[in-house]
Amino acid sequence: MPRRNPKKPETCPVARSVDVVGDRWSLLIVRDVFDGMHRFGDFQRSLGVARNILSDRLRRLVDAGILQTRPASDGTAYQEYVLTPKGESLFPVVVALRQWGERHLFTQEEHHSLLIDRKTKRPIAYMVPQASDGSALMPSETEVQKL
Repeated sequence: MPRRNPKKPETCPVARSVDVVGDRWSLLIVRDVFDGMHRFGDFQRSLGVARNILSDRLRRLVDAGILQTRPASDGTAYQEYVLTPKGESLFPVVVALRQWGERHLFTQEEHHSLLIDRKTKRPIAYMVPQASDGSALMPSETEVQKL
């Protein structure tokens, strides 16, 4: 993934975020960790990605502080990848992408996954940006302020 010129840092938070987690494999790895996967072989089976690409993306996610490694929970010599608090804070991003895909990329007849609340066993509510009073915000009701 090409990196920006370090002498001219990106001033847009969206662009900086995409530089870290915006490629397909990185986001799908993060999704898989949220879904309970932790090992290299499991990621490779789930994603069908080449070993060198998977190794590179895992290293980048660790270097970015999104994942960390720990010894395998079953006592084997393997290592596992787990989310850091910074990585866990990507949950709303993954949920928003999932919900957008569910809403716009599948026909009613198509099978797909659905994110549910473990406690209620019901689909989680559709995420929308909210104003300070809790009302839904539309794009036309926001503006970017340069700091």
